Amino acid sequence: MATTAENVIAKDEMAKEEVNSENGMKAADDKTNGKVQEKETAGDEVPKEEAKKEEVAVEVEPKTGVSFPVKLDDGKQLNSVGLRKKSMLGMGIKIYGFGMYTDNEKLKDLLKSKIGNAPEKPTKELYQVVIDSDVEMMVRLVIVFSGLTMSMVRKNFDEGLGASIRKLTGEKKNDELASKVMGQASDNIKLTPGSLIEISRLPGYVLQTTVMGEVVSKVESELLCRAYIHMYLGDDVLDKDAKDKFGVSLLSLF
Repeated sequence: MATTAENVIAKDEMAKEEVNSENGMKAADDKTNGKVQEKETAGDEVPKEEAKKEEVAVEVEPKTGVSFPVKLDDGKQLNSVGLRKKSMLGMGIKIYGFGMYTDNEKLKDLLKSKIGNAPEKPTKELYQVVIDSDVEMMVRLVIVFSGLTMSMVRKNFDEGLGASIRKLTGEKKNDELASKVMGQASDNIKLTPGSLIEISRLPGYVLQTTVMGEVVSKVESELLCRAYIHMYLGDDVLDKDAKDKFGVSLLSLF
């Protein structure tokens, strides 16, 4: 028969085991509840990048269905969208949709200093101020023609820029300058519908060309910069509707 002291020791050990068991169960419950709470919290959070993308509004070029964000990460704003068509075998083929972006704050200051009060409607002088300036501007081209190759793009730009340069210089040819825009773009670059080409006029009259994220040329030339913007805002433009809309956006800056 166990002594009284032995009974006390045995009861004490049993009590300790019960306390340890309860503490273990409580810790396990707390851990489980913590995991559930973490999952619920994580499920409620929206990744910052996704939220940012959802907030960016877009404008759709109606003839191609191509979407353009109304504002870029660097602050430039979309002023107009348009379509570049090319006549092939008697048919008008859609080549690319384009969006014209500018630094509107600097453009506003320039227009007010050069013109003063807003005209009733877009004028040649208004467009000319933009063409002649070095305010940052970018034209984003989104390819829609599935059979387009880099050699075709190069030829198209050489011809278009060449003609624009001649108009600005009294019919003086400068094919070497025109070819610098796409001259370094490799024919190995595969263009598919949705591929991006971005041509930017940077401060200091630098024309930079990026094809699918890769810079293929960077040319410092006031004439080249003016000739390129002239293709979109000059006399004989690629898309008159796009030019007119750009002009309306300029009036809103006054």
